[in-house]
Amino acid sequence: MVVLVMGITGSGKTTEGHLLADRLHWEFADADDFHSPVNKEKMRQGIALTDADREPWLAAIRDQIWRWLAAKTNGVITCSALKQNYRELLLSPPAGAGSKADRSQIKIVYLRGTYALIAERLRSRHGHFAGESLLASQLATLEEPRDAITIDIDHTPEQIVDEMIHRLHLA
Repeated sequence: MVVLVMGITGSGKTTEGHLLADRLHWEFADADDFHSPVNKEKMRQGIALTDADREPWLAAIRDQIWRWLAAKTNGVITCSALKQNYRELLLSPPAGAGSKADRSQIKIVYLRGTYALIAERLRSRHGHFAGESLLASQLATLEEPRDAITIDIDHTPEQIVDEMIHRLHLA
């Protein structure tokens, strides 16, 4: 199984995703590591990424998901996955992936929070390329998923991960 932890910047994807992977002894990959230096610089300057900017990034994340599935490796990966068509791309096997794995092995967890809570988190975060200046554009772009486990983020990371494990039926 691969768990895709999604949400806007500052929602806790990396913190909770890493904690979930550690608890389950699964592989972990952070979508931030798949961004190009150009994309990171744009975000550092508060410039929202376009669909064209995101396309190779999403493809690289999709490829990682499907590599894990082909290898029968459990993993947790983070990605903002703001739009439904981005999620569809992530769930679709890349060319040549074969039929050893299917999309039912990918579970999406959506970390949802209020503007105020996420803005507060972003103000206290230091050294990350995506700051509070991107919050409004991310919320404007966000298409809340209909096919995900939705978890409100107004709890501790440990409580959020407990709920993830429970709702994913992994306990």
